[in-house]
Amino acid sequence: MLIAADKFKGSLTAVEVAEHVTAGLRRAVPGLDVAAVPVADGGDGTVAAALAAGFTRHEARVTGPTGTPVTATFALRADGTAVVEMAEASGLQHLPGGVFAPLTATTYGTGELLLAALDAGATSIVFGVGGSATTDGGAGMLAALGARFLDADGEPVGPGGGPLRELATADLSGLDPRLARTEIVLASDVDNPLTGPKGAPAVYGPQKGAGEDDVATLDAALAHYAEVLERAVGPKAAEYALAPGAGAAGGIGYGALVGLDAAFRPGIDVMLDVLGFGPALAKATFVITGEGSLDEQTLHGKAPAGVAAAARAAGLDVVAVCGRLQLPQEALDRAGIRRAYALTDLESDPARCMAEAGPLLERAAESLARDFLV
Repeated sequence: MLIAADKFKGSLTAVEVAEHVTAGLRRAVPGLDVAAVPVADGGDGTVAAALAAGFTRHEARVTGPTGTPVTATFALRADGTAVVEMAEASGLQHLPGGVFAPLTATTYGTGELLLAALDAGATSIVFGVGGSATTDGGAGMLAALGARFLDADGEPVGPGGGPLRELATADLSGLDPRLARTEIVLASDVDNPLTGPKGAPAVYGPQKGAGEDDVATLDAALAHYAEVLERAVGPKAAEYALAPGAGAAGGIGYGALVGLDAAFRPGIDVMLDVLGFGPALAKATFVITGEGSLDEQTLHGKAPAGVAAAARAAGLDVVAVCGRLQLPQEALDRAGIRRAYALTDLESDPARCMAEAGPLLERAAESLARDFLV
């Protein structure tokens, strides 16, 4: 049995999911051979999955999204591969008091975190983006890495996406030279462009506290930012603004594509490679995946869909565990998931379901084992 599940957000880490599923399976089938590869799709929880896979934990003190220092974690493997999660530095969880700052939240700390990974010896970086508090197009990140963004008076523009409307000149020549020697993969399940109706401000800005006027301001500011970058680095800046992934994490995808020469790949594909899923799958006869909510988003690049696709290609049955199930069986079938076991089927109260997620998951796994393994 191979357990390759993501976290149950707000209740269980991916490692804890695997532990509880294993306990439930063995309650029904004592001595069952179980292997676990906790997975993530590039969003929050990505570093935790890498640490579970044997990477070494590193910490750095960096600038949070509103300027308050925060402690951020990244993961590094002996071969020089680092996993850096932007939410560790610039995520919603670092907003003081949970108060949004849609126009001024900065990715500067993410740039500092990338520098820390380089200082620790990283030669290739999996850059997971998601869960951001920011919509600054990655300008803060690039500034921390040595870029200069100046207004008409030659002064640095302020932090966040809003002040980018005052941007007059951009200079990327001061970027840390180690970046040119470092392979950077932008790992994301978001394929939005930078601006426009499907861009970062319009689609994700409201999740970060942006009202209608804020969205308009940010969209115009990021469009202007791309124009200034085009004057600085050439036509590729305009091309990247339209590229899939440019709108990821408030446009930090765009900053990574333009400034870091990053390669965009679906987050789950990258993470399955990095976490050693392939070798584990080769030894498996049955696969269990899952995440907190199996819903329409799951089908668009989330971890369970990626796991199921790979397992199905290998000819293996896949079942899922989840906190709540919001997909009909036909959708599960199309994704290659034979059946899903939801905790809400065992406990209808959402609050209790989250509070008692571990024991409920063990009960669900026991039922799964009796249905498929006994």
